[in-house]
Amino acid sequence: MIGSSPEAHRRELTLLAFALVLAMSPWFSTAAVLGQLREDWPLSSGQASWLTIVVQIGFVVGAVFSSLTNLADRIAPRRLILFGAVGASVANLFVVIGSSFEVAIVARLLTGAALAAVYPPALKAISSWYREGRGFALGVIVGALTLGSALPHLVNSIGGLPWQVTLVIVSLLTLGGGLIADKLCSDGPYGVAPALFDRSQIREIVTNREFRLASAGYFGHMWELYAMWAWIAAFYGDVFQSSRQASFAAFLAIGAGSAGSVWAGLTSDRVSRSDAAALAMRYSSLGAVFAGFLIDAPWPIVLGMGMFWGFWVVADSAQFSTIVTEVVDARYVGTALTIQLAAGFVLTVLTIFLVPVIRDSYGWGWAFFVLAPGPALGAYAMRALRLGPKHPIEAEPEPEIWVSPFF
Repeated sequence: MIGSSPEAHRRELTLLAFALVLAMSPWFSTAAVLGQLREDWPLSSGQASWLTIVVQIGFVVGAVFSSLTNLADRIAPRRLILFGAVGASVANLFVVIGSSFEVAIVARLLTGAALAAVYPPALKAISSWYREGRGFALGVIVGALTLGSALPHLVNSIGGLPWQVTLVIVSLLTLGGGLIADKLCSDGPYGVAPALFDRSQIREIVTNREFRLASAGYFGHMWELYAMWAWIAAFYGDVFQSSRQASFAAFLAIGAGSAGSVWAGLTSDRVSRSDAAALAMRYSSLGAVFAGFLIDAPWPIVLGMGMFWGFWVVADSAQFSTIVTEVVDARYVGTALTIQLAAGFVLTVLTIFLVPVIRDSYGWGWAFFVLAPGPALGAYAMRALRLGPKHPIEAEPEPEIWVSPFF
């Protein structure tokens, strides 16, 4: 059987991670070229925020729709990734074609909805390959998401490219990622159970102490993560004189999270999910406290702090959904994860909007500082949870549970 070969497992993980790096690149494509957009469009700080906020909203709408319609179980994950990548690629191109803020808002909303058909199926697909070492595998996939989110900044750092060319390149990369997933990847040997949305079980889920603690950690994580990713390029725009340098610095800061995700995945398999997540949140909280206040320090220090923050800010991401699969009744995992997802992504809207408002009044130091309480409280919730090194999913491997794709 193909699943018995370790080489087959590694091959699938490598291919799917590479596909995800490419396919998820539109998420922050407008944030990467925001400085250039402001030269062409008269954008206020609020309008600039909405170019990212609507992606979050679109992702929530797309993910909830997928759960309600059981789309991920009716279409093969690899084919669904292709459909989502095609949709995100086309939507991203409409920002270029429309060349106006009004068209861009609609296009970005559709981009987020399409990406909800890329990342969730990728996690489901890799879960069909990994029973042992799943924390590591999920960490690699979250790392791929992270690198994909940073990719537009790398493209923009090439220099001399109009923002339209950057977005066209990102769209082509997205399409390529979908094709790799569909044509080169294959199904794993371990079946996964459907993740259906069951409204009748909401009360039972929200009264589950472990679910509440895991969700508290997740909410603290989401309070910080997407606001940091959305505004780190603008922050480095005030640090470096060159927009190319600022873009490359943002790529390094966000991309460092790929290594953090892999580290946390390995640690969660070896120690515990909750301890790995708590450690990551403690350090990411420190990053939020200090990063903005160092804006006038020598640039190597500012860049180093950004990479430190970027490493830890996403390291905990894959652990919250895995924890939920281990503490909630297996029949209601899909419902639990949908609740967690919707609440968490809606929460990001507030902080993405809040950061530039505080920056305009008080500077970057306090703008980033306001993100620190989220992971600090999340770390406290993880300490309270204390799952320990042995998890129910390891003791009782049947039935196989779908692992959430969501942060």
